[in-house]
Amino acid sequence: MTRLDQELVNRGLARSRTVAATFIKAGRVIVAGTSTTKSALAVDADSVIEVLPGHEEDYVSRAGHKLAGALAHFSQITVAGKRCLDAGASTGGFTDVLLRKGAASVAAVDVGHDQLVDSLRHDPRVEVHEGLNIRFMQPGDVGALADLTVCDLSFISLTKVMAPLTLATKPGGELLLMVKPQFEVGKDNLARTGVVSSENERRRAVALVAHSAVANGLTLDGIGTSSLPGQEGNVEYFLLATRTVSAPAHKIKEQDGIEEQDNAVERLLSQLWP
Repeated sequence: MTRLDQELVNRGLARSRTVAATFIKAGRVIVAGTSTTKSALAVDADSVIEVLPGHEEDYVSRAGHKLAGALAHFSQITVAGKRCLDAGASTGGFTDVLLRKGAASVAAVDVGHDQLVDSLRHDPRVEVHEGLNIRFMQPGDVGALADLTVCDLSFISLTKVMAPLTLATKPGGELLLMVKPQFEVGKDNLARTGVVSSENERRRAVALVAHSAVANGLTLDGIGTSSLPGQEGNVEYFLLATRTVSAPAHKIKEQDGIEEQDNAVERLLSQLWP
């Protein structure tokens, strides 16, 4: 007997167990004529299993729908023909979307190993960089600088990786960063479920990341709410910024600079919190 999610992968009906679990949760998997929502359901090799068509494109992970939604929101972003950096690639949801949008190449970076699905791992457009901690990443670690950097990181504040992400992006290049308040506000501000329920705390989380972006030589271009929440139900956001300086990431120290930074962040926040 095998778990249903694993059996979908074994039969080629899903690219990964993560994708299989998404199909099952959506009620798209029929076992012996009956719909089920249990990924751990035990099935055997003779079980009749069907996956119903979905209303949306199937990416290799749930995260793909988040990035697809963000690219639809920020319609000014062009992916086609660009060199991209996917920071926190995991199974490859973001990388999958970038390739489908016509990216020339994607440097898929993750601190873990053996997570990227095989279809992406063996794609000639994908450069796999496993076991690389974004916090200590140097531009040369991932080859040429990126025209577009996307980011999906967990268990670390984006303020701790803003400098390396900036330096890995070309001057004039764009950064589309997913802000997860649950990893920005501190454990004391989380409910027992791990959810940031306070709107003020969510706003504060975005402000912290936005201040870090400006302090590292980025111009804030916009913000949007993720089309899908986090796994536990957390509201998440996408921050779009452009690298406007070629010098190393810097901190603004002059009083006028600090005031300018504050004003830029407030203008950004007003797009979601008038």
